[in-house]
Amino acid sequence: MSADDPLLSVKGLKIEGRSDETWNPIINGASFDLQKGEVMGLIGESGAGKSTMGLAAMGFTRDGCRISAGTVMFDGVDLVTASAADKRALLGSRIAYVAQSAAASFNPAHRLIDQHTEGPTQHNVMSRAESEADGIELYRKLRLPNPEEIGFRYPHQVSGGQLQRAMTAMAMACRPELIIFDEPTTALDVTTQIEVLASIREIVEEYNTAAIYITHDLAVVAQMSDKIKVMLKGDEVEEADTRTMLSDPKEEYTKSLWAVRSFQRPSKPAVHTSATPVISVQNVSAAYGKVPVLHDVSFDIHEGRTVAVVGESGSGKSTAARCITGLLPPTQGHIEFDGQMMPLDYRKRDRMQLRQAQMIYQMADTALNPRKTIGELIGRPVQFYMGLTGNEKRRRVEHLLEEIELEPTQYINRLPSELSGGQKQRIGIARALAAEPKFIICDEVTSALDQLVAEGILRLLAKLQDELNLSYMFITHDLATVKSIADEVVVMKDGRVIEQGPKDDMFTPPHHPYTDLLLSSVPEMDPDWLTNLLNERGVDNIGDAAVDKM
Repeated sequence: MSADDPLLSVKGLKIEGRSDETWNPIINGASFDLQKGEVMGLIGESGAGKSTMGLAAMGFTRDGCRISAGTVMFDGVDLVTASAADKRALLGSRIAYVAQSAAASFNPAHRLIDQHTEGPTQHNVMSRAESEADGIELYRKLRLPNPEEIGFRYPHQVSGGQLQRAMTAMAMACRPELIIFDEPTTALDVTTQIEVLASIREIVEEYNTAAIYITHDLAVVAQMSDKIKVMLKGDEVEEADTRTMLSDPKEEYTKSLWAVRSFQRPSKPAVHTSATPVISVQNVSAAYGKVPVLHDVSFDIHEGRTVAVVGESGSGKSTAARCITGLLPPTQGHIEFDGQMMPLDYRKRDRMQLRQAQMIYQMADTALNPRKTIGELIGRPVQFYMGLTGNEKRRRVEHLLEEIELEPTQYINRLPSELSGGQKQRIGIARALAAEPKFIICDEVTSALDQLVAEGILRLLAKLQDELNLSYMFITHDLATVKSIADEVVVMKDGRVIEQGPKDDMFTPPHHPYTDLLLSSVPEMDPDWLTNLLNERGVDNIGDAAVDKM
């Protein structure tokens, strides 16, 4: 391969997926070249084919899919026709993959360093001892805390942002020439996201690594990519260098992506001071074992209103939700529902108390039993809480599907694997509604969705709130979502409430310094934004973003 030849050249790529006995198109003839050290951003809404194309760049397809035409040339080797042995020799050593969900990708039974050293030792790149020492050095480069020690923890013993960086280190273990990053920062809070983005950018630049960066976050792709390719339903829409794509997109679809997040709920009138909250959290402290995690937390959520709880990873947002639901009984304080004290342990609550507080989870993929049909998933709480069976139960399930804007006859007998990410999240909403609650905790329900699908979920939640007079606790790290849907905002840090108040007040200066940090950490559609931000914060090296925890 000459210096001018691309490291990766994809030509006329077509991929099909099998449904029953029919092969249906997924990718319709994609082509692109990638040079050494070049980063291509791959964007598009859910179902565009981004992840499918990213996997195909490694010569891989999911079960039930096939490459039906085209070539994928990596350093002169066609990965479409290469033998399994040839591909095994390349994957992990010269080509690596960083998945969206680090928590689901690591083996929970093995320490991080053991999983890190597996690739280099199997590919005979380094000995176990050399790989372990190199792993510690990569942890240091990626600004992981206690790099000499953190690798000897299990995946559940580190935060989401730390685990995502550990996965990036594992991908770099053999110094690959190509890395596929598949939504690596989607589920991270804004401050942690900056650390991960800065670390990824630094290490890719240092080792002159080519990369495909798959994301639905346009502001993120602007920071990471030299060029951007836009996909829609398996078709190429357009491709250009990043600055041209951001300033002068040619196609109407691309312009529509640039204009997302138009949804904005009008601010509601202030709550009367004498109104009884649906949920009142009063002076709650909590601990995991002997480790305190919440400290004297108080806030109220009133009828028909949305309170957004924001803060970085580890701030206590989800822990507060666990206390409200009774999954983690507080060590101090109490929870009231409609002015009545709730038992702190869910096992002491009666069925009526249990049904009034429901949850919609962040990762619909892991929240839905893959072996149950949609009718069974929604039908179980219908039967448990409402006592309905037979035809009455089915009619209620069908009504719930209609409420979440899915056609009952098309979806009631499907399995979760047959749904898109947005459809799965709608099923999570229907399952929560099945109990006919007054209060719902929405735990990062749009963080794993592309921006167009996320806007649809926000509109649905707003419609249901208006129709059913629901109260929401909306846990999120996405401040654009907060602006779209919240009535009040609670800011948490290190298990404490730092600031709270009406949305309009919270987004109007002056702010608490930590709130300022969160607001300033939201990426912008400017390719220089990350570099300028780090310079403003006095960070000389991109990867030093984590030093001050920003």
